[in-house]
Amino acid sequence: MTTRVAAIDCGTNSIRLLVADLPDPSAGAQAPLVDLTRRMEIVRLGQGVDRTGRLAPEAIERTRVALADYAAEIEKLGAERVRMCATSASRDAANAGDFRAMVEQTLGVAPEVVTGDEEARLSFTGAVRGLPADAEPPYLVVDIGGGSTEFVVGTREGGVQAAISMDIGCVRMTERHLHGDPPTLDEIAAAQADIAVAVDRALEAVPGRQAATLVGLAGSVTTVVAIAQGLTEYDPERIHHARVSYDRVADVTADLLAKSREQRLAVPVMHPGRADVIGAGALVLRVIMERAGMPSVVASEHDILDGIAWSLAPQDRRR
Repeated sequence: MTTRVAAIDCGTNSIRLLVADLPDPSAGAQAPLVDLTRRMEIVRLGQGVDRTGRLAPEAIERTRVALADYAAEIEKLGAERVRMCATSASRDAANAGDFRAMVEQTLGVAPEVVTGDEEARLSFTGAVRGLPADAEPPYLVVDIGGGSTEFVVGTREGGVQAAISMDIGCVRMTERHLHGDPPTLDEIAAAQADIAVAVDRALEAVPGRQAATLVGLAGSVTTVVAIAQGLTEYDPERIHHARVSYDRVADVTADLLAKSREQRLAVPVMHPGRADVIGAGALVLRVIMERAGMPSVVASEHDILDGIAWSLAPQDRRR
């Protein structure tokens, strides 16, 4: 028997919904979940958090509007179990209680403000199921979010071996360093130096330089990969498990950082809500590949959202 579940991932930049049917245990350990709907809205919950330490009231309201729409979709599709995980922005905020109260009133369940370690485990679970045969373990999975980036090393069979979360997300780095339109060379250099320090610390902690395959998650990675492939529209099927070289990532990153916001908006695959932060997200990916010595990255459209969905399965279905 399948189990219908709803997973919500509320990050610093976006809020996403997945309603899916989990397979019957008899289908085998690698049987996929079956999507009913995947949705994403850019709500910028983490607007200004790095500077003020608080969630802005207008950011909470944007999130409430999107969440109310998701709640109606969940009810319509008849999900049996619902889990919402809130990540970096609501971990950092002094007024996280306001956010929690809004979620409970709107969705009917409390948000789980997951730790960096739990966020990493969920991302890894979602990412490694179904990886192609040429993706050699151990894997270094990096989830580049708005406020933080998770680094996880492990294998499909053994699970997570080590994980760490670093405060180098695309929104945080943009707000901290990339103020020009386009950013100046000095701003880019400052961001790169900040990112490199955090990446080196993360790669020593996990340890990421011993991994054989880099797997990249979230919108910064998939957007860079879509641009590198020359796609004229965003196509998740062509992006999922595509492999892109370091040289192509470096070229795309340099091009994005040289463009104004208006020019980035004109890129065919660009989501309007990502245009102002994609330069920083691409820079985080490029620095990770450089410091880890990774010749390529494998993009995954499956990430923490899928991990949240799998976490709602009975224990014997999760591995």
